Amino acid sequence: MNLPMHELPHAHGGPPLAARLRVAPEDFVVEEILGYEADGAGEHALLWVEKRGANTDWVARELARFAGVPPLAVGYAGLKDRHAVTRQAFSVQLAGRPDPDWSAFPHAEAKVLAAARHGRKLKRGALRGNRFVLTLREVRGGRAAAEAVLERIAARGVPNYFGEQRFGRGGGNVEQARAMFAGRRVDRDRRAFLLSAARSHIFNEVLAARVERDAWDRPLDGEIWSLAGSRSWFGPEPFGDALAARLAQGDIHPSGPLWGRGEPPATAEAGGLERAVAAANDDLARGLADARMDQERRPLRLLPKGLRWRWPADDVLELAFELPAGAYATVVVREVAEPDAA
Repeated sequence: MNLPMHELPHAHGGPPLAARLRVAPEDFVVEEILGYEADGAGEHALLWVEKRGANTDWVARELARFAGVPPLAVGYAGLKDRHAVTRQAFSVQLAGRPDPDWSAFPHAEAKVLAAARHGRKLKRGALRGNRFVLTLREVRGGRAAAEAVLERIAARGVPNYFGEQRFGRGGGNVEQARAMFAGRRVDRDRRAFLLSAARSHIFNEVLAARVERDAWDRPLDGEIWSLAGSRSWFGPEPFGDALAARLAQGDIHPSGPLWGRGEPPATAEAGGLERAVAAANDDLARGLADARMDQERRPLRLLPKGLRWRWPADDVLELAFELPAGAYATVVVREVAEPDAA
């Protein structure tokens, strides 16, 4: 069974606070960072949309309906939380059509903030990262201890766990993946979610074992290195001064497996740990290999950029930071505050 997030080991001694998160959508504000601007020409409209209490797929379908185009004509870079205020990009292929009056988009849950022409459809994953402003309410615990943890997070980062969203309600996606690998039929879209959950489970277990060894932000023998801001990796190679400097600068990170067919590239102690976790989840590892997933890598360390905090009230803590694409804000929060059920 997939371990709930609160049972995964912490890197900074455990959260000194308890608090409520997402009391209201405005307590979880996310803004995409595409890393580029609309090019000003082409058959796509690149939209900047703010949504509140709505999921990304629904907004995409409603944009298609409003523009009079099929749903496949709408693209977006990432799924964003429903219980949040999010600002994200969508593209709408208009192909010879004029732009509709985007200001008349008829839904209170979403509004188009800006629109410009662009030459390409937005593809999933095509963003640099996300900015977050999170408000924790009904905070209990020691402020000094919390700020000491936040200072350590700013300096050292946090373990780059996959968040609970990846595993579905009650973590059930992993058990559904096991059933799928045992022969249960699922539709194509659901299959993709379950394959992702299976890989994420193995990764989180490897990372948890390395957190317990205090080796999530430093190398083990046989380490494979992930390049920051990239899906590229290299190694193993001897750990010397040059790699140590790149690790300290945040240019590279120790990595863990996104499991698939073939042997993982890590060797020695790092590789032995990964193989032991895969053996303990043999049905998942074999299922991923049989599904022809390739071995890939994910950084074990997550460095929040520009981490800031303030106390608007004695029992309210606001956190602001930027994360690369594919990282979860909740894994930053869990190091400083244990969330209550909202």
